[in-house]
Amino acid sequence: MPRIVFHKSGAVHTGEVADNTNLVVRAAIREFPFPHLRFGCGMGKCGKCACRILEGGEALPPPNWKETKRLGAKIDEGFRLVCQLWLHHSLTLAQDETV
Repeated sequence: MPRIVFHKSGAVHTGEVADNTNLVVRAAIREFPFPHLRFGCGMGKCGKCACRILEGGEALPPPNWKETKRLGAKIDEGFRLVCQLWLHHSLTLAQDETV
C-alpha cells in the first residue's frame, strides 16, 4: 500500500492508500487526504490540486498534456496535478503554493 505524506500549512498529514488510488477521488469521498487537500474540478482544468512532489516523483508517469498545459514551467519545479495521478508507490508532496 502506498504511504502518502502530505505537507500543508506547516502541518504534516500521513496515511496509506490502496494501490491505484487517486488522491482527489479519495478527498471527494471524504477519505484521506480529506479535508487537507485543496482540489476543484478533478479533470486537470482548474489547477487547484497542484502539489509539489518532494519524494517519490521518479515513480510517477511523465506529465500528461493537461498537466503540461496547466502547469507549464512549474513542472520543472516538481509540480503535478494530483487529479491526474493514479498512485502505485509512496509519495511525499506539499500543497502550500497556488499555481
